[in-house]
This record gives sequence, structure tokens and C-alpha cells, in this order.
Amino acid sequence: MAPKKAKKKSADSNSNVFSIFEQSQIQEFKEAFTIMDQNRDGFIDKNDLRDTFAALGRLNVKQEEIDEMLKEASGPVNFTIFLTMFGEKLKGADPEETILNAFKVFDPEGKGVLRKDFVTEMLTTQADRFSPEEMEQMFAAFPPDVAGNLDYKNLVHIITHGEEKDQE
Repeated sequence: MAPKKAKKKSADSNSNVFSIFEQSQIQEFKEAFTIMDQNRDGFIDKNDLRDTFAALGRLNVKQEEIDEMLKEASGPVNFTIFLTMFGEKLKGADPEETILNAFKVFDPEGKGVLRKDFVTEMLTTQADRFSPEEMEQMFAAFPPDVAGNLDYKNLVHIITHGEEKDQE
């Protein structure tokens, strides 16, 4: 009887992952999964990850890094496992207000923007330091304005809610 209970619990925990996200978010995760599942077999494996990194311009990813990523999964990475992994990662994510307050510490005038060079200095010299590659990726995804200011309110909104629907 114990194995049946374990199976039922496992099935319940996987099915609950769909209640964590809105339907539109699930669709976005499905699209991301489909892009990453390069060989279209319904699972993300080592080769799929390597091909995905290559498509993103990262050609020399170490095998150990790929192995570590796959070890985070409880088994072969199908869509349900993929979604569960994101749910687990996001469960620990800070709420929007907490992240905003962290940025506001560096914005005493409350302008909603921080200088790119200041953000770069803080993120590369303090606490969990960003690498030059991570800084490049961040500013590619969230480019500063022509004056060199990063709109951290928009950044925090995108981090906590996903891409804005009408950015243009």
C-alpha cells in the first residue's frame, strides 16, 4: 500500500504545478520547452541543453555544468518536470515590493532609475558578484536609456511578472 501512496503523492505534486502558474505563463513555458527540446522527443537532455546554449551564443559550456543542471531534475526532463523545476525556483523568489525596496536604497530621490555604471559597480563588487558576461546579458535584456540610466522599476516588474505586453 505504501508504494501506491508514494505514487499518488508524486502525481498530486506534479499536477499541482499547473495551479501555480496562469494559463498564459504555462503557454510561455511550453514555448520555451519546445525551443529547448531541439530533437523534439518530448525531453530535454544533454544534447538539447548544449544546442540551446549554442543557439544563445555560448559555445564552450562545460559538460559538468550541463550535468549539474540535469541533476536538479527528479528524472528525465519532460514538460511537467520542467514546469515543476521553474515552480520550485520561483517559490523562493522575492515579491516585487522586496526587490523594489532593495533598489530604492540606492535611489534616495525616488527617481526610479539608477546609473548604469553604478549598477555595474555594485553588481560586480558586492555580495554574489556578477561576471562581465552576466552584466552584458543583463544590459542586453534591460538596456539603459540614452542618458545611461537603468529603469529599475520596469526591471523589477519584468522580473516578477514576466515581459510587459506592450513595451513599444
